Amino acid sequence: MAEHKRVLTRRRKILRAAACAFAALVVLGAGAAGYAYVELNGNIKSVDINARLGDARPPAATDGSFNVLVLGSDSRNGENGDLAGGDTGDTARSDTAMVLHVNQDHSHAEVVSIPRDTLVTRPDCTDAAGKAVAGAKRAMYNSAFEAGGAACAVKTTEQLTGLRMDHYVQIDFAGFARVVDAIGGATVSTAVAIHDKDSGLDLPPGEHHLDGQQSLAFVRTRHGVGDGSDLGRIELQKQMVKSLLQQAGGIGLFSNPVKLWSIGDTMTRSITTDSALGSVNALVGLVQELKGIGPDQLGMVTLPVMTAPGDPNRVVEQQPQADQLWAALKADQPVPQEIVSAQPENPAQAAPTAAPTAPAKAPARR
Repeated sequence: MAEHKRVLTRRRKILRAAACAFAALVVLGAGAAGYAYVELNGNIKSVDINARLGDARPPAATDGSFNVLVLGSDSRNGENGDLAGGDTGDTARSDTAMVLHVNQDHSHAEVVSIPRDTLVTRPDCTDAAGKAVAGAKRAMYNSAFEAGGAACAVKTTEQLTGLRMDHYVQIDFAGFARVVDAIGGATVSTAVAIHDKDSGLDLPPGEHHLDGQQSLAFVRTRHGVGDGSDLGRIELQKQMVKSLLQQAGGIGLFSNPVKLWSIGDTMTRSITTDSALGSVNALVGLVQELKGIGPDQLGMVTLPVMTAPGDPNRVVEQQPQADQLWAALKADQPVPQEIVSAQPENPAQAAPTAAPTAPAKAPARR
């Protein structure tokens, strides 16, 4: 009997020790999670778009669909100058612009790329310092970001499309390269050799797994493939977006906490958002809304454009196709098939003897 009591006592001590250890792990884990939350929240930079634009905007959809303006900035500040070269001043334009439309049940999305050299009527804006920025006719679309920052880019896009931009996400060169590296790179294929001394990309025909810096060179390549136009470069960017979605879907983030933390830390340090997305909770909520959308559920088109009258280095919206495109998204309908079938060819996938299909070359700034 005494021996039995000693055994029970030892077991109780072991169980108590195990319980205490488990409780300690829970507390430490909760503390680490709390620290991680604060750390990630502190990384995020945000802009209060709603406060700057007021109520004179297209109404938000009421059916569950929403739109996000995604901009890639060509700032040369800091790491960006090392990656991109060129002018390292304080100015930046929207090197890449995409309108993401997510349908009402969040099962499908359409991405519309807006060529940066599209001539638009830029509205009056207020910049980040509160200074008035006069509007302009026949202004390049990407000048809106340079002239008035994120709010002006959103206002110009809403005027162009007639759509409410419910959210805004901006990433620069260095941020893009970091994110690609964090998810393990991107795989692309090319049917032709790509040699671009400006972007630094040098690829023979075939399939290639690119790191962050190579992926940045790929999405910036213009002169090394096709006719050297910005429309050709947009096709490379579409290819990269599909590849990154494929890569992100295949790395098992939620079963790998270390990877999840690494990517979350990288992402939050690399983007600027509207204030409604300026927290970890909000970003996680957005990811949850988009989790069912993979490469097969994502349509990608370029805004239909034509060479601008009197300026072979610029483009303007092609009508009535452009209005039909924006009307379809506003009605939460698929992009009309005639617009999809008339998209420019990806120069990396074209036969070497293919004739140029895009209008004239973009301006010198890369």
